[in-house]
This record gives sequence, C-alpha cells and structure tokens, in this order.
Amino acid sequence: QGILREGLEDVKQFFKAHGSCRLPLSPSLLVKGIVPRDCSYFNSNAVPLKLSFQNVDPLGENIRVIFKCGDDLRQDMLTLQMIRIMNKIWVQEGLDMRMVIFRCFSTGRGRGMVEMIPNAETLRKIQVEHGVTGSFKDRPLADWLQKHNPGEDEYEKAVENFIYSCAGCCVATYVLGICDRHNDNIMLKTTGHMFHIDFGRFLGHAQMFGNIKRDRAPFVFTSDMAYVINGGDKPSSRFHDFVDLCCQAYNLIRKHTHLFLNLLGLMLSCGIPELSDLEDLKYVYDALRPQDSDADATTYFTRLIESSLGSVATKLNFFIHNLAQMKFTGSDARPTLSFAPRTHTIKTSGRIRDVFLCRHERVFNPSKGYTYVVKVQRESPGEVTFVQRSFEEFQELHNKLRLLFPSSLLPSFPSRFLIGRSRGEAAAERRKEELNGYIWHLIHAAPEVAECDLIYTFFHPLPRDEKAAGSNLTPKAADATWARPLGKVGGEVKLSISYKNNKLFIMVMHIRGLPPLQDGNDPDPYDLPCSAPQLVYDGIPRGDLQQRELRLSVLSEEGFWENILLGEVGIRLRDLDLAQEKMGWFALGSRGHGTL
Repeated sequence: QGILREGLEDVKQFFKAHGSCRLPLSPSLLVKGIVPRDCSYFNSNAVPLKLSFQNVDPLGENIRVIFKCGDDLRQDMLTLQMIRIMNKIWVQEGLDMRMVIFRCFSTGRGRGMVEMIPNAETLRKIQVEHGVTGSFKDRPLADWLQKHNPGEDEYEKAVENFIYSCAGCCVATYVLGICDRHNDNIMLKTTGHMFHIDFGRFLGHAQMFGNIKRDRAPFVFTSDMAYVINGGDKPSSRFHDFVDLCCQAYNLIRKHTHLFLNLLGLMLSCGIPELSDLEDLKYVYDALRPQDSDADATTYFTRLIESSLGSVATKLNFFIHNLAQMKFTGSDARPTLSFAPRTHTIKTSGRIRDVFLCRHERVFNPSKGYTYVVKVQRESPGEVTFVQRSFEEFQELHNKLRLLFPSSLLPSFPSRFLIGRSRGEAAAERRKEELNGYIWHLIHAAPEVAECDLIYTFFHPLPRDEKAAGSNLTPKAADATWARPLGKVGGEVKLSISYKNNKLFIMVMHIRGLPPLQDGNDPDPYDLPCSAPQLVYDGIPRGDLQQRELRLSVLSEEGFWENILLGEVGIRLRDLDLAQEKMGWFALGSRGHGTL
C-alpha cells in the first residue's frame, strides 16, 4: 500500500506538468488526473493495480483501468482477439451469445493496461458471501443475481444473459484451451453476463501440482451455474436449451477451423512461450475436431458438459483459492448479508423498538419451503414494516454476527436439525417460536450488538418485501401455479433423425414433461443429454425406409424388480423427408403414433 501511494504521487506530478494525456487502451480516452482514494491493488500473483483516472469530459465518469506488470499481455490480447472473432462468427450466423469482450493493450515487455468492466464481481467474492465453503453450494450465484435483479422480468432477463454468455464462455475457453481457471478470474455482471479474465495460460498449458493438472475439467461449468440455468436444483427445459446452445455455437466455430489455425499460425514466431510450435496448433485442431460430422460433434460436446458438471476438482480448486485469499483480506473488511443489495444503519433506517415474527408462509420460488413474516416497529410513530426472511437467511445473519462479536454477547441460535418426526407445517411452526425468541433477545442485547449495521440491514425491507406488501396473493393461490395440468400424458422427446449412405442416424437429445413415478416423485432425465449416444442402423436401403417404423420407449429404472414404462412413440419413416436432417420434439403417449 505504501509503494502504491508513492507511485501515485509521481503520477499526480506528471499530470501537473502535462495537464492531460490519452490512455493507451483507446485514443478516445482523455484523462487529466488520478483519483488516489479509488486506487488499490489485486491479490493475484502479479499484484495488478486498480487505477482510477479523472475524465477530461466534465460529464463523464472516472475511467478505471487495471495496470499489470509481470504478465505478457500480448497473450491476453491474442486470446481476446480470438474470442472477438468467434463472437463475430456467431453474430453473423444470427446467434448473439451476449459476450463481454474488454480492451487489453500491451505497453511494453511484461506490462500493459486492461479495461475494467463496471458492475461486475468475481465468482469468489460472490461465493464467499455464503462462507468460505460457498464454492460447494448451489445457490450463491442465483441469490446474487436475485439481489441485483429483484423484479421478476429483470431476473428472467439476467438469467437469459447468463445462459447465453455461459455457453459462449464454455465453447471459447475449451477451443482455446484456456487454463488456470479459478473463481477469481471468472466474473459476473449484475445483468447476468458471465466472462473470463486473465489469460496467462492457454492452448492447454495447465499449471501442474506435481504430475497432476490443476485444470482437470474440460472447462468450468459447475452446479451453481446449472442452478441458475434450471431455476433451482431440479432439471428443467432451460438446461436442454443451454446444451443445444453450446453445441450450436461449437459447430459454428468448427466450420472456421482453418481460419483459427491460420491466424494462430501467423503468431508462431512472435515469441509467446505457449504458442511456439506446431504442437500448440495441434491442440486447437484436436479441440475443433474438423473430421467429425455435426452430429458426432454434438454428442462429443454434450459429454464434455457432463464431465465438467460432474467434476469435483473444479469446486475443490475454487475452495483452495478461497482459503489462499483469506490471508489477504484486510482487517477493515466488514461482513455483509448476501441477500441485501446495500448496507443500512440505525441512522439511515431509524431505531427499532420491537420485532415480532407473525407467521410462516409456504413459498415456491426460487425453491419450495417456508418463509417467516416479521413485523418491525420503529420509534417513529406509526412506522411499521413487514419483512420476509427464510430460516437460511436468519442463519446467515447469526453466522455473520459471530464474526463480529463473541458468542457470550449473542443469543443461541435454533438448531437447523429438528429431532423427531416434525415435517413441513409442524416444523415451520416450531421454528417460528424458536426464531421469535432469538430475534427478541437479539434486539435487547448489548447496544453494540443490537444497533450494529448487520441487524439493521437484516430488518430493512428488500424489494421483494415491498412487492409482497402490495400483493394479496395467498399461499393457496400460489400453490395452484405448481399443480401439474391434468390430461398431460407422456411428455415429449427431442430427436435428430438423418439418413445417408444406407445408414439411419438417430440421436436422442432431450426429454421433458415426463409423468410422475408411482412413488409420486418426478423422473430425472437430467443426465440424458450427456449420456445418450448416437444410434446408427446400417445397411438399410432407401426403399426399405418406406416400410420401417421407429419405436422408442422411455423406461424408468427406479423400480427394484422391473422397469416402468413412462411413454413411447411410434414414428413412420415414410412420413419424414429424410433428404436432410430432421430435428424436433415428438409427443410421447401410452400407445399410438407420435407427431412432429
């Protein structure tokens, strides 16, 4: 910090002497001074500087950049250029992957400037809001996006941006072999756009722990990302859309294999250590698999998604990184609540006179469970507000308070586990009484506890509380939206069917809308997109196709003694024009022919 302050003084003297200058990142960026209070540094190995410059335009905001010394930013520039070309290819094909591509400029050997993207946070900072083990939890990313997009339409738009940008990142990082992926070099904007930074290792040159690669998964795609896409921990059709999007983007890039090989080949003699011989180009060739058909490449990439999603190594890598970064955390860093977008104090909110937990309510979004309605009375006459908090949010408050105060100053928190057979409504009622006692003792605790910012932030209304206050939706009315529509039988299956050289190619891509099992549980076709191979029927003359019928049955293997038929479809091949690939959803039923 001292060295940074000394350096900033030199920069201030430069601006006194010269008045203004243009930043190397872009000739259009004209600055007239440095803002020392907004400057700091990052905790990565190269210790990059976060700098804030005064804009010459009086109506413009300060211009924030990162200055790095010790990394070859030519490699970052090249990687970003490749991703920019990929994005152009996608856009030209009518596929906007919502990619965030920032400026990067090498100003000398081992140094340069990088543009800072506003309103973005690293995955590590988002995950540790849920504790140091946040990288093993599924909800942090979804909760963070919900916090910054409280409206239903806002959140849906953010999720849509997340699905597209996440798919683009998966394809781009895999094709270019970008390594050293941890939760401090993957970022998320409040608008849902995900993007990667710091491309110090690419073309498969992974960091090693002994003989073990640090990057074990093909690319970073974890269960907390799948949680955002699915809208919960249960599989949904949006995950199928995500897989389709990845495969479509991958196949579009494969069509331009020679373009990428030629562009990278031109850079072999520029002195970048990780792009120095033909073996480095072979990595990209092998990743793009130009010899495969689109159908084979689709099967291949869906298996990569399965492999990445099932990788424990990625989450373990994130967790180790969380631990490593803890030693850099400043003593002035105060804990905050992950579900509250800003901090509130006794001065800004008004002193709380009393709190009372009125009732519990059944909720279904973002997941099924119970929320507790708390009546908050302040000293201002007649000022009463109602807030809704889940048990997990009460627990987070207690955990954050324990970081600030000794246990002797805090009331004991109700156990997360209920002894006995309490379930559902009875368990919620029991917890209501225990939580009521907890919050009463909390606001009657010592002043340093009762008046702390965490407690006033917890009891301050969130956008969702204000929305609930204006709604008269009853739990029963909400429950109706979760009822399965009557008369829906069988669900649907998505198939790709093609015929070439006396071979019939069939790929089972996705399944949705299956009926419940006999035990009342929903069947789980979650792994289907990643595990279903392409089926090939060889030696079928074109004339025989007119006489053939394809019959597909969907069975559940949940039963102990026999498989349960969930639905089937019969498809007359004479009804399909197989001169080109046919892809679509087929209705499943108990018997009868399917329709496309």
